[in-house]
Amino acid sequence: MSKLANVKTWGQSIWLDNLSRTLIQQGDLARLVAEDGISGVTSNPAIFRKALAESPYYQADMSRLKNELSDAEARYEALVIPDIQAACDLLMPTWQATQGNDGYVSLEVSPALANDTEGTILAARRLHARVNKPNVLIKIPATAAGITAFEQVISEGISINITLIFSLRQTDAVFAAYVRGLQRLVAQGGKGDGVKAVASLFLSRIDSHVDPRLAKLENKAASALQGHAALAVAKLAYQHYKMLFHGEGFAELANAGCRPQYLLWASTGTKNSAYSDVQYLDNLIGPETINTVPDATLNAFRDHGHVASTVDQHLEVAHSDYQTIESLGIDLNQVGETLQQEGLVLFDEAYRQMVASC
Repeated sequence: MSKLANVKTWGQSIWLDNLSRTLIQQGDLARLVAEDGISGVTSNPAIFRKALAESPYYQADMSRLKNELSDAEARYEALVIPDIQAACDLLMPTWQATQGNDGYVSLEVSPALANDTEGTILAARRLHARVNKPNVLIKIPATAAGITAFEQVISEGISINITLIFSLRQTDAVFAAYVRGLQRLVAQGGKGDGVKAVASLFLSRIDSHVDPRLAKLENKAASALQGHAALAVAKLAYQHYKMLFHGEGFAELANAGCRPQYLLWASTGTKNSAYSDVQYLDNLIGPETINTVPDATLNAFRDHGHVASTVDQHLEVAHSDYQTIESLGIDLNQVGETLQQEGLVLFDEAYRQMVASC
């Protein structure tokens, strides 16, 4: 059994953080599903910008659509939605075998809507209807406006990947909105078991931001904490997850068939070459989690990853690291706000460049 496939024995799903028509048409995605147990796919504007620039399989459709559609954003959606649908079809057996708990493909709303609650709601409804697959997740950023929109569309029974989470405070706000949305759904007579939501917590960017600040402090305690911030945030977020979704506060919804909102580890490609290239995989394996992994990191883990249940290990260290970093004057919740804004800018730039090329 592949190491990647073996991760499932510890309750974690591995999703591919990539999607292109090349992956679909040349059979690479199907092989990853069959051989490595890949059970989901995530996409974002940067991923599709790369796909449209590099894959030869879009050229004919791009030429045709320029004659058929005057709006560049409409052309972009017409190009990528068939890829989302094809990936959904490929993962449909996984979705069926897990009774809707796995086998999802994510498609993001326009980053320009990050601070527009009503616009996000309308876009989520429209994209969900256009893809028209039960195993699609619409991606919404975890801004204040996005979280309000997230609660609303969950109450309507739309499955969501809420993304660009970088802190415990943002994670808790997302979890609370999910619970409120489910409560509204169930109160209206809706079926909770038809809704899936994940919370995408970005990791490597936390360390990329915190490490230079620790280095500037020029003391041994701070230096020893470099590369520890993201794992501390992730491990503590998982404890928050367990307390909420396996506690009394979620019991009534669980009895109504509602699913917990799994944490999804995102941005798991290590950016600092001094660290293990599987740092954000090896240390965060555990039940009811998802790790969405770029191609290079998949290959690294397949080669030398360590498969064990680790997300609950070294919790005392995680608590200590988190508290010490904060005691050194680095507010990790504020770091999360900064990183979210930076992430929105990056995704918006990628989205604009991609749409302009269509």
